[in-house]
Amino acid sequence: MISPPRSLPPQPSDSPHLVLIVTDNDSGQRSSSIQSHNHHHQNNSSSFKNNHSSHLNHNSRNPFEFLGSDGLSVPGVSTIDPFLNNTPDIEGAYEVLKILVCLPIAVARLVLLGYQWIKRKGKPAPREIAPIVVSNHVSYIDPIFYFYELFPTIVAAESHDSTPFVGTIIRAMQVIYVNRFLQSSRKQAVNEIKRKASCNRFPRVLLFPEGTTTNGNVIISFQLGAFIPGYAIQPVIVRYPHVHFDQSWGHISLAKLMFRMFTQFHNFMEVEYLPIVSPLDNWKENPAHFAKRTSFAIATALNVVQTFHSYGDLMLLMKASQSKQEKPSSYMVEMSMVESLFHISSLEAVDFLDKFLSMNPDPSGRVKFHDFLRVMRLRTCTISEEIFGFIDVEKNGSITFKQFLYGSAHVMKQPLFGQTCELAFSNCSDGGDGPISKEQLGDIIRLAIPDLDDDEIHELFKLFGPDGGGRVSKDNFMSCLRKNPLLIVLFAPCLVRTGSSEAGDRMLQEIV
Repeated sequence: MISPPRSLPPQPSDSPHLVLIVTDNDSGQRSSSIQSHNHHHQNNSSSFKNNHSSHLNHNSRNPFEFLGSDGLSVPGVSTIDPFLNNTPDIEGAYEVLKILVCLPIAVARLVLLGYQWIKRKGKPAPREIAPIVVSNHVSYIDPIFYFYELFPTIVAAESHDSTPFVGTIIRAMQVIYVNRFLQSSRKQAVNEIKRKASCNRFPRVLLFPEGTTTNGNVIISFQLGAFIPGYAIQPVIVRYPHVHFDQSWGHISLAKLMFRMFTQFHNFMEVEYLPIVSPLDNWKENPAHFAKRTSFAIATALNVVQTFHSYGDLMLLMKASQSKQEKPSSYMVEMSMVESLFHISSLEAVDFLDKFLSMNPDPSGRVKFHDFLRVMRLRTCTISEEIFGFIDVEKNGSITFKQFLYGSAHVMKQPLFGQTCELAFSNCSDGGDGPISKEQLGDIIRLAIPDLDDDEIHELFKLFGPDGGGRVSKDNFMSCLRKNPLLIVLFAPCLVRTGSSEAGDRMLQEIV
């Protein structure tokens, strides 16, 4: 597992901070290597295409060392798909016959949803002792059962309000809505949870801390909304034992799930109330640790594993499925771990997936060198080989989405990344903050790749989002490098020009 990027060691207040160290000799060697390689490429292009994978395998130089990177490590792809429904299709004569028998009474069964009885174990704790209830989340049936059993105030994602059937039900429950992508909404929801949990006049508060439904065979990472208030919590688990029909609402349409549910002889459901989990140290326990203890209690009772998947992985899975990838589950990255290591959001990860999918991954979800270059607007040269080799941690000539995401996020996480972006723009704009032209950008990038032609410069320039006047603003420049952090290496040579210009010196002083 990758270790969190190290921060810069503390420095005395009267000592300047080290910003960048790149020697002229290194730049000269790189330029010489680029020119030599490009000359070789022009004379032996067909031979290179056949052998570029083996060439990349031996290219071990870290092109991002100047930012403070000490190399990249990427964990392997998880073998678990927490959103996999095991019976997505109707198979076998028995299932067909059962549907034909149950179909005439399917509408009537809507009253009980196919559950003639529900097995219960344990009892709900008094509301005065445990005002907050948390549960694993497997099906849309979960909140319906809890509403009948406990009559709680339920916290639900705002997006569910527009879901057919489910939205109608949760609106009737007067839930606390939360927009999972807005910090202000999450904060408001936590305050509402505190308010209702602190007063016995209100019913219990029920949360599904996984934030989405799974297949019930794992416990994915918990959100902290239930644990920040610091009240005692009663965990509850739900199981849906099955032989012929998996009732989990994973990567399956709601309409198909409901149809199958209404055409079963009986749907099985078990509910178990677990012992109360109280915060340690007189309500001063860290919410993350409190959530971890509760998650462990639920996983232990279910006898399942815990993973670092989150709702963000479901977003990636759905995006890959919509683009007709053969193995959409291979695009999940255990997003909770990624967020913890690199502080990037699920929405940013989806943006990176968009870019990766434009590289035309093969059926196994891997991207080759030439497709990587096409989307990154680069040509075959030493620098592009170094960038690709940095991500290709397995050294087999192709990369996975997880490697691409980890590599990009790793570069953005480096302490000097933001400062280097500022300095790069300052060099392009000759010390000003005004927009830069294609010629200015081309002059700087040619320090890294000397023989780029005008068409290649134009393609890179378009990537930076020029305005109607044909110039790139500082905001667009910074935004492009955040969306394409691997391209920061193109600006490394400009930082070692003689004198680095007065503007560069001024920027260095500001950084110090």
